[in-house]
Amino acid sequence: MPEKKPTEEINSFGESVGIELEREPRGKDIVIGEPFNPDDIDISTRSMTIDLLLSRIEDGALDLAPDFQRRAGIWNEKQQSRLIESLLLRIPLPTLYAAEDDNDHWVIVDGIQRLTTITRFISPSYIKSVPLRLQQLEYLGDDFNQCTYEDLPARLKRRLRETELVVHLIKNGTPEEVKFNIFARINTGGLPLSAQELRHALIPGSVREVLRKLAECKEFKEATCNSIKDERMAAREMVLRYIAFKLTPPNNYKERDFDRFLSTSMHSVNALSRQSLLKLGRDFKASLVAASSIFGVDAYRKRYSPDDGRYPINKALFESITVALSNLTDMQRDVCVRNARKIKKSFIELMNDAAFDSSISQGTGDASKVRRRFSAIKHLLEAHSR
Repeated sequence: MPEKKPTEEINSFGESVGIELEREPRGKDIVIGEPFNPDDIDISTRSMTIDLLLSRIEDGALDLAPDFQRRAGIWNEKQQSRLIESLLLRIPLPTLYAAEDDNDHWVIVDGIQRLTTITRFISPSYIKSVPLRLQQLEYLGDDFNQCTYEDLPARLKRRLRETELVVHLIKNGTPEEVKFNIFARINTGGLPLSAQELRHALIPGSVREVLRKLAECKEFKEATCNSIKDERMAAREMVLRYIAFKLTPPNNYKERDFDRFLSTSMHSVNALSRQSLLKLGRDFKASLVAASSIFGVDAYRKRYSPDDGRYPINKALFESITVALSNLTDMQRDVCVRNARKIKKSFIELMNDAAFDSSISQGTGDASKVRRRFSAIKHLLEAHSR
């Protein structure tokens, strides 16, 4: 029997992301789909002064991934102040993890908040931030509460800048899927990155801006009823899933590792021409408008009967419906909109097919389930587009 109260994904702030969880989620680890040569892994450990790290930030050679600063102060003022207090007290900080790209630029993947806090206190202009003013210190409060870096005595300024932090640097040349696996294993900071945030950090290029713009477009927000929160890049992952299956027809999908499939698709977007990107965006938006017109507030949501309550957005339905509608002509989409009532009735019948329900509810990265759901949605829409 179908679940009548599906669970929604919850972000690190304890809020619903607006997306339905799979009944059997793949798990938090990013797996390696094929064997790799351990000799390809190249990780160096460096002890670097804060001064050297700040120099890299100033030169643009160290990326703090500002897109991850989803809310002003994920760490509040007290937490940031206590970190600076730890440095002043010579308490060692946890290790930082970074990845190196082709140009010897580093991306911080574990330790973003720590390094951002340090930069905000010592050199706030490097990250275009207001200076951090210390508050609610536990041991140094009487002397340093309300102090900025400029208010500190010279010896403490020097102490901060000469403090050494340990950085584990995954060198350029380490296979990308191995990088993802490593970061998934060690990503233990106060706000561990989601799979899409890891992809965003490790795969630079135009794809970052493409995903952001499409996730923020009014057509996406209207079609999803503004229910998808993007603080953890949930909306961008949904856009990427659409693009991935738009570029790779579902019948050609054979991946054993869905996360790697999405990563490969990000690289494919980077290789597209401007004209191809514009068409990709136009098709996506046209599909969103059509889905909203056909399904209304139920777009991309399960419905087993007319009397069901409203379900959260389902990722597998989103990618299947958006791709299918994007492949229709404008005229065919218009016919589908006119046949909305029939489509919704047929969709309820489809949802009560156990095999289809399974294909959008559990193990959704399995190739046979990918083909099943895309084929079923394609045939449903095409049948009402004539």
